[in-house]
Amino acid sequence: MDKNKAGFSGREIPAENMTEALVSLEHLVWNARLIRERMNGKARIMGIVKANAYGHNAHKVAGALETSGVSDFGVANIHEALELKTGGALKKSSTILAFSSPLPSHIEFFVNYGIDMTLCDPETLHAAREIAASHNKMLAVQVKVDTGMGRLGAEPAMAMELLREIDQSPFLKLAGIYTHFAESATPGGFTHQQLSAFKKLTAEYEHASGKTVCKHAANSGAILSSEESWLDMVRPGILLYGYHPAKETPCRLAVKPVMQLESKVIFIKPVTAGTTVSYNRTWTAPKAGFIATIAAGYADGYSRALSGRATVMINGKSYPQVGMVTMDQIMVDLGTKHNVKKGDNAVLFGWDGPSAEEIADITGTISYETLCGVSSRVKRIFL
Repeated sequence: MDKNKAGFSGREIPAENMTEALVSLEHLVWNARLIRERMNGKARIMGIVKANAYGHNAHKVAGALETSGVSDFGVANIHEALELKTGGALKKSSTILAFSSPLPSHIEFFVNYGIDMTLCDPETLHAAREIAASHNKMLAVQVKVDTGMGRLGAEPAMAMELLREIDQSPFLKLAGIYTHFAESATPGGFTHQQLSAFKKLTAEYEHASGKTVCKHAANSGAILSSEESWLDMVRPGILLYGYHPAKETPCRLAVKPVMQLESKVIFIKPVTAGTTVSYNRTWTAPKAGFIATIAAGYADGYSRALSGRATVMINGKSYPQVGMVTMDQIMVDLGTKHNVKKGDNAVLFGWDGPSAEEIADITGTISYETLCGVSSRVKRIFL
């Protein structure tokens, strides 16, 4: 058969990928266990799986967390919630909360798919009440209180008004009250101020209403630094994926990185002293040696800001990355002698190489962004 006429199926290419993100579900479950042990039965866990589980794949991560006893999940918005809800990874009994304040056009999807909706303002509450009533269905809502983050949420006095209106609305069910800390990695100070305001509001509401409601505030930083903030539920994000939210966090858990970004050596060439490498000729070989080209670049999530500043692990040895990071390739200096060959794995970050935190430090960012930045063209391989 004429392949040109038949079309190209892709099956002719070997299954081996050039750049892969290995995702260790074993490490994920290990990290969840460490967090649960720290809780010591004092609070349940909401697994934060927004942004496609920080780039790890929300369906796989949520499914693994559910098998380890997690039944609450947090996502950014209704789009992520619907993907997770309809993806088949979770049991029907698991709860999904979308953190963003919804637009009116989004509300019917919360009603029809049984997703917890964040409430921050009276206009959204009134729209939710009408839409839920028109569908003759209960809508679970959680009130977000702005105690100092300054992003989303109702200030405490307004939050109390929302809570009272919810109680008077037959088609709205209050499923939780929550807030978010602005600087939770270190104990005391502003975090204590935020927590005090939140606890004062929730105590007043529960006393006046005679009801007890799920209260949550602690993110990864507060899980480590502020036991008093654990309340009924905690919301670990970066801790689940194997990193601490900040170096100054007083408590450290032995979490393991869940993602390893790997690529392949695709070319090796000898260079003479004075040879320049990559765009703008920013690196010059100081003496004769060898340069390896690796099939990953900034289109895969390996930041251009790493140019000439990072290391890559090949066959258990660390090599400096040299020259500008390009869209699809990077180059490393193998020195004058090496045992590297075409097809060898190159670890860009992960448990066998530099950590995502180390990569983030070089670029002046945080591990969250490094993980989320691994692009969709990089295939996730689940271990």
